[in-house]
Amino acid sequence: MEESPREAWGPSRVWPSSQKARTGPSLASVLNDLPSAATLRYRGPGVLPWGTLDEDDDGESSLQDFKETPQMESRPSRELPWPMQARRAHRKSQARQQVASSSKSRAAHWTRQLSRAKGKMKEGFQAIQPWAWTLKKIGGQFGAGTESYFSLLRFLLFLNLLASVIEVCMKLIPTWLEGAPPGPPSPNISSPCGSYSPHTQGLVTFPTQLFNLLSGEGYLEWSPLFYGFYPPRSSLPVTYLCSVFAIGLIYLLFILHRSVSGLKETLLAESEVLTSYSHRVFSAWNFGLCGDVHVRLRQRIILYELQVELEEAVVRRRAAERTLGQRAKVWSLRALLNLLVLALLGAAFYGIYWATEPTAMLQETDLIQQTPLLKLLVDYLPSIFISVFNFVLPPVFEFIASLEGYTRSRQIVLVLLRTVFLRLASLLLLLFSLWNQITCGGNMEAEGCKACGYNYRELPCWETRLGQEMYKLVLFDLLMGLLVTLLVQFPRKILCGLCPGALGNLSGTLEFQVADEVLGLIYAQTVVWVGSFFCPLLPLINTAKFLILFCLKKITLFSIYSPASHTFRASMANFFFPLVLLVGLAVSAVPVLYSVFLIPPSKLCGPFRGKSSIWAQIPESIESLPQSAQNFLYFLGTQAFTVPLLIISSILMAYTVALANSYGRLISELKRQIQTEAQNKVFLAQQAVALSSKNRAL
Repeated sequence: MEESPREAWGPSRVWPSSQKARTGPSLASVLNDLPSAATLRYRGPGVLPWGTLDEDDDGESSLQDFKETPQMESRPSRELPWPMQARRAHRKSQARQQVASSSKSRAAHWTRQLSRAKGKMKEGFQAIQPWAWTLKKIGGQFGAGTESYFSLLRFLLFLNLLASVIEVCMKLIPTWLEGAPPGPPSPNISSPCGSYSPHTQGLVTFPTQLFNLLSGEGYLEWSPLFYGFYPPRSSLPVTYLCSVFAIGLIYLLFILHRSVSGLKETLLAESEVLTSYSHRVFSAWNFGLCGDVHVRLRQRIILYELQVELEEAVVRRRAAERTLGQRAKVWSLRALLNLLVLALLGAAFYGIYWATEPTAMLQETDLIQQTPLLKLLVDYLPSIFISVFNFVLPPVFEFIASLEGYTRSRQIVLVLLRTVFLRLASLLLLLFSLWNQITCGGNMEAEGCKACGYNYRELPCWETRLGQEMYKLVLFDLLMGLLVTLLVQFPRKILCGLCPGALGNLSGTLEFQVADEVLGLIYAQTVVWVGSFFCPLLPLINTAKFLILFCLKKITLFSIYSPASHTFRASMANFFFPLVLLVGLAVSAVPVLYSVFLIPPSKLCGPFRGKSSIWAQIPESIESLPQSAQNFLYFLGTQAFTVPLLIISSILMAYTVALANSYGRLISELKRQIQTEAQNKVFLAQQAVALSSKNRAL
């Protein structure tokens, strides 16, 4: 026999009647009259309300007012603050009632089964996620902000692995389905668009082979790594182009899903309901933890959350106490610091532009051609300038943000915005310089571009050249990370440990700079998004790079870095980091779409050779389909389809906005009700104190 919820409370207790009779309202009647007295009923059956011990013989009738009611029985078990045994019994009784009425609600039954299966699948997916324990350990020892960096790194590693699989299935496999691809064009064959000879003639020394590996030239230039290798076969151009849009759509959906889930956490964390210290103290503990290690990690996480609340409360209190003159002084200082930031960004952009423009001319000089080391240095000149500015300016931006008087979370946002502008704008400036070379400065009537629509003399296969630039950026970014770790961070940690005096204090304590590290990830991923069209195997290279980076950062984090002295909200990281990632995706789409729609493809390499544009392959492929399929695809581009779609989307958007407004009004009403309940509880406590004093006086 299963016990009922009432029996789960144990045997009923007999409460003694009061020894003295009183006149006037009792404490129980006062509690019963207030809305806050309803919380006493949640304590379950058989529990005596406050003041009942002092009641007279009719106390049993007062007790009946606080026993279970049908409204309480209809509530879900999770909303009843009863002992666990009573809640389990209540849940079992509800389950029996639902099974009894299942014949009338089959749809509700299947809905519950589907939600239960969805929950189990979500739990199973979370259980098989790699490095889950590592992330939990990092969050407990270094704070949720550092954990968010490794979580984003794992997320990008998964996306690159998925993109690599799609690239192999839609580009590499179709290339070999019709036999081995042809070799590079012969240097003796000429065309109106010149000649193209990717392979080096004659004996190639080992240093040259090594430099070719780092620059993507020589034997790598005509390989599956770059665009020019893929032949113009029947189905390859369509699958090549469709894979780009498919991968972009997958990236967009996954990042949107992550940013929306982070937005929910951000709205909850930034609201006034959950940022109180009482929530951290009384509701943040997980009573299902087992083991001392998990308990200590959870304690550290709560400690970091409280530290964030206290630090931001101090900054907000200081800002509220400023006078008008102090506020004017702060805003003047912020304006001057922002002008300094703009000046630094302008200097960085000018340096990158100066390093990019003369690169092509320097590569043609005899001295550079005869010295492989100088040739490699010239090839990497734009990458060196970009990496140097990306390495030097973010710490400067962080120092400037610390002088502006914002909270730590706001400082992280400012540093992220300035650094992402630096990194993405420098990448766009590099691409702009390359596009000037490809399109002869935008003048298609120039002598070098008139015959073929692009600068075929300097760049006979301009897609491969762009792929090589992105390939060098990815490799140089990885090499810079390794060199900084081995030659800067490790020696600095050793110096700090071996020299406890002034020299050790001068080296300082290393802290993990979350903003700079996250922007490094977003910059590297943006480079891959730009270059994956021109270098199809770049996502696979980036997957290996992120895997090496994860292991390297984890080792250095536990061996070199100390916990941060200032932390920030994890909810901000969960929303703002994917938002910046979306900005990087949007920026990377601009050069790719410009290449697909506006620049003529190379005539001597690639699967789109001979076409007026890369996109021209899609209408030609549609014309080869059956007439019914053609009519359907052309119908999707007509006004008869787009206008009703726009109207339906507008209606759905208006309905969503109205629903959100109604939910907002309901939330506001519930917040006001919470405030009323808090006032009632204050009144309740005052009445309880007054009645207790009166009873003691009697």
